[in-house]
Amino acid sequence: GKAVLGLQRPTAGTVEVAGQDVTGMSLRQRSRQVADLRVVFQDPYSSLNPARTIGQTLVEPLRLMGVTGTEALARARSGLESVGLPGEAVDRRPAQFSGGQRQRIAIARALVCDPKVVVLDEPVSALDLSTQAQVLNLLADLRDQRGLSFLFIAHDLGVVRFLSQRTVVLYRGQVMETGPAEQVAQRPRHPYTLALTAAAPVPRPAEQAARRAAREAAGFGTAGAASPSATGCPFVPRCPFSTDVCVAQRPPLRLLDGSLTACHHAERVPRP
Repeated sequence: GKAVLGLQRPTAGTVEVAGQDVTGMSLRQRSRQVADLRVVFQDPYSSLNPARTIGQTLVEPLRLMGVTGTEALARARSGLESVGLPGEAVDRRPAQFSGGQRQRIAIARALVCDPKVVVLDEPVSALDLSTQAQVLNLLADLRDQRGLSFLFIAHDLGVVRFLSQRTVVLYRGQVMETGPAEQVAQRPRHPYTLALTAAAPVPRPAEQAARRAAREAAGFGTAGAASPSATGCPFVPRCPFSTDVCVAQRPPLRLLDGSLTACHHAERVPRP
């Protein structure tokens, strides 16, 4: 997420927005792209300045684009209304809102510039379940209404499946599996994806207990239990299917059942 936003220089590869390479752009050049690429941060309590009104917060990115005065304030009010908050909230401060409302304000701040791409960094993980559902439904509606592209970063595959069309599963910075969101969630072919699926909470205690027992029986190790292989698969220390070839050779991505999977033994991974 930081590499895409230009907050951290990538060590390899390129970042393209709407077909334009923005990887090596200077800060001056990137400032012209501010309307095309926006972000919603994880914590709604720390991403808003408590000393500023909501109107001041929403108008600031517009000011950088040259939109000022009554037009900027009108767009700020419209942005709040688009996320289900009253336009007069521009005169209030963050302390007067709940966590879910603050995240709606953060979403309005991202959308007020009418961007092409929005980076969502764990946007619902700090919220309770009912508020999570409201924010996710709001994001889905805004995506469809405005034709937005979301780069949605999360650890819960269930949430990813709800909002995304394509999923990329990363472990220690390496792509483990990628494919259509429904395919990856329903029929994972990488052991790490299977572990994530098994760890996702469900609202039925009996099923949750069965999932936990199945995960423990599979023998997945805990994160940080051992150092990853320098030459092989980074998931080796935790993987119950690993063999010598996994330690010696990093598996390439290969197509299997509609997904690209980086695993030497993907055929052995059981269905959840």
